[in-house]
Amino acid sequence: MLLWLRVFSVLGLGVWGDSPWDATRAKRMSEGLRYLFGNITQLIEKGKLGVNDVSTVVSRKEWGAEAVGCGTHLTSPVNFLVMHHVPGLECHNQTVCSQRLRELQAHHVHNNSWCDVAYNFLVGDDGRVYEGIGWDIQGMHTQGYNNISLGFAFFGTKEACPYIVPRSDWEARETHCPKMNLPAKYVIIIHTSGRVCNMSDECRLLVQDIQSLLMDRFNSCDIGYNFLVGQDGVLYEGVGWNVQGSHTAGYNDIALGIAFMGTFSGTAPNAAPLEAAQNLIQCAVDKGYLDPNYLLVAQSDLIKTLSPGQALYNIISSWPHFKH
Repeated sequence: MLLWLRVFSVLGLGVWGDSPWDATRAKRMSEGLRYLFGNITQLIEKGKLGVNDVSTVVSRKEWGAEAVGCGTHLTSPVNFLVMHHVPGLECHNQTVCSQRLRELQAHHVHNNSWCDVAYNFLVGDDGRVYEGIGWDIQGMHTQGYNNISLGFAFFGTKEACPYIVPRSDWEARETHCPKMNLPAKYVIIIHTSGRVCNMSDECRLLVQDIQSLLMDRFNSCDIGYNFLVGQDGVLYEGVGWNVQGSHTAGYNDIALGIAFMGTFSGTAPNAAPLEAAQNLIQCAVDKGYLDPNYLLVAQSDLIKTLSPGQALYNIISSWPHFKH
């Protein structure tokens, strides 16, 4: 029993039984993790962690990893197992999964300037588990947890919508704002400026503070953004799907405003909130809240502002539907 291990998802992924994935895909992926968990347990009982003891793992050599690496070691046993997925990298056999993983490693190293692929292990639709940086090295998957967790990623996109912390959970004040004209035509990426948050409790408090600031000092009818995302990788309901924000004059009734909490002029958000925001956008399309031919824009492209910050702007400019 992995009593020491807490498993959670930075993307709020649901239980597989609630997912629209087909049964074969779910079965293969769950079997891969079950085998891996079993091997982790055996390794802990033996008092060692070695990739050669895990028969289900495709090694770095086997998938053709680039000869780079990270040097910061994990202290075992870790306290968390953090689950991710990698949008757009679906694969169904070892050849394709290996190619996808080489592409992901190249992106993390050359585009993100990380020391290697971000995750300790990845799981393909073929049911195999692929060695990322392995058991002993810290990943770059979840800021604030990399030194105390193993990061696992599924290839591909989970179709179910991500979990969104409701207004009641962060103790939002009751308000009455105008309704949206749905489906929205735009997604506007914003940063709130000010401090960031890395843990759930501090993110909830920050959302409260942002609402109070906007309502009490700037006379906004509510928090101003449809959704917010913290460095914990969790999405927080602002005014939600059906209510207008007050973020971008002339666009509030036809645009979903997604705000990254913090200032991102020089330093970009970590991977978790970026993935969460992309999942939210896809969810909006799937649920009919957002036109499939939507335009993705930065707030600074529409009004005079530094938001969302140059570092974040550089990232979203490569996202689908971006319009300068």
